[in-house]
Parts: sequence; structure tokens; C-alpha cells
Amino acid sequence: MFVILGPTSSGKSDYAIRLAKKLGGEIVSVDSRQVYRGMDIGTGKIPRDFTGNYKLQITNTKRRNKDLFYSEGVRHHLLDVASPKRDYNVTHFLRDAEKAIADIERRGKVPILCGGTAFWIEALLLGTSFPEVKPDKKLRERLGKLSIEELFKTLEEKDPERAATIDPRNKVRIIRALEIVEALGKVPSIRYGIRDTRYESAKIFALSPPKEILHARIEKRLKERLEKGMIDEVKRLREEGVSWKRLEGFGLEYRWCARFLQGKISREAMEAELLKESGRYAKRQLTFLRRLERSGLGIEWITDIPS
Repeated sequence: MFVILGPTSSGKSDYAIRLAKKLGGEIVSVDSRQVYRGMDIGTGKIPRDFTGNYKLQITNTKRRNKDLFYSEGVRHHLLDVASPKRDYNVTHFLRDAEKAIADIERRGKVPILCGGTAFWIEALLLGTSFPEVKPDKKLRERLGKLSIEELFKTLEEKDPERAATIDPRNKVRIIRALEIVEALGKVPSIRYGIRDTRYESAKIFALSPPKEILHARIEKRLKERLEKGMIDEVKRLREEGVSWKRLEGFGLEYRWCARFLQGKISREAMEAELLKESGRYAKRQLTFLRRLERSGLGIEWITDIPS
């Protein structure tokens, strides 16, 4: 099994597709937003093949064409598997990823995991169990009245370890973390899980282009996404019933486009904030990957990546 990780805009998807073509592999997406249908431009989801000879593509499977996701002739798993109105979290990912990996191997193909949600990869490769903490409606209502700054400060005080790995501007996730802290005293650390030896031979690559190149790619990608209609995508999701709160909870592109569409900020401010937040997000992703390496995962770092 191969694993392709890296910060946003580092070229993971293209790298994984090239590897899949070379090895006869199939790709399992590890992206907490690309699982959602209709969230395409803002997540940088690879384009789906709707042309070509599907009869050849689906040999040895009874699934209907529409249920399979191919890009450049390579089959992908865990893309477009959930409604954006519903929650899809790490426990769902572990269940579905393990099924996908087993299916790929059973058909004699090579599993290639690819994505930027390193926490999900950590959960799969190192193994862990997650607490069944049920939603606390009253607590959520009380916390929801606090500012995001107050919430993050509270999390830092109660569970500094979880605060160090969470998006400090994602109110939904901070509230969920505080909900778990309220029930258990702290958010359980994955490092105390039992390592899953089924995947210990996985070859892990981390794409890490030089800082100036990465930032240039982030800026270029933002411009391209806006030109492709990213704002219209967010508007359509809202018209289809996804709440503004839910859209902002998805972070980055969806948060800032939603705020712009609500008239909270100007177009200029939206683009500036999104560019700044994307850079910060890339930095957090790299920090998380280095922590993964310190936890015992062997990672091969790749800095020379084709544009």
C-alpha cells in the first residue's frame, strides 16, 4: 500500500494518479471535504471521467457506472459518498477506507491512499478507538453563544494538546472538542491506540515543495478556482439547503465565500483572508506530518515535484 500526503496545493492528486497508472493501482481519497457531493471546485476535487468506454472500465464489477468514480482512467474511492447536509467523520472514514482497501487488494490492484487530512491517515495507520460521546444539545447551545476566540482559549486551557492540532477558526470542531472534554476530561490522543499492523508495510510519501513555490501554487490555485465558479458553487449549495453555519464549518473556501455571499465581508477581503488562511493551513498540515514522523511512521519526503 502507498500513501501520498502533503499540504494543500502540493500536487498530491496528480502524483497519486501517475503512481496508480504505473503500478496498476486505485486511489482511496483521504480528504474530509471531498467525500461530499457537490463540493468540487472549492475542494479541488479531480475531474470525473464521463467519457470513454465504461464497459472496459468496470470489468469484473457488478456496480453501476454512475456509482464508480474514475479520473484519467484511474478508479477513485471515497469521493462523492456523502451529502453535505450530513456529517462524515473519521469513524465513517475508517469503516469505508478499510472496505475499499480490501476490495482493491481482492481484485489484485494496489491501494494508494491520497489526501491532506492527515488525522484520518494517522487513525488508519496507527490505529485507535474513538469515544462514543453523544451530542449535548444544551452544552452546544451555551458554547455557541461564545466567540470563537473565547472557545479556543477555553480549549487551550482544558486540553492544550488537542488545541495544538485543531483549526483555531473552525467553531464547529472546537465546540465538538469541548463537548468531548466535558464528557471525558480531554480528547483522547490517538498515540495511545494500538498500532494496526495490517498497514505497517505501507510506503508513505510526503510532498513538500519549497515554501515560495508552495505559496505561489496556493495563490494560483485560488485564482483558478474563482475563475471556475467557486462562489457560484457555494451559492448553489446554499440554495440546495446547506445552511450558512454548515458551509462556514467546512472552512477555508466555503467559510470565506459564505461570508462574502452573506454580505459580511467584501470580495477583496474574502480573497485576502482566504489566501492568508490557506497559507496557515498548509503550515499546520506540515507540522502535523512531522509529528506523524516522530510518532514512528517512516515518511519519505519529496521536494522536487512537477508543476
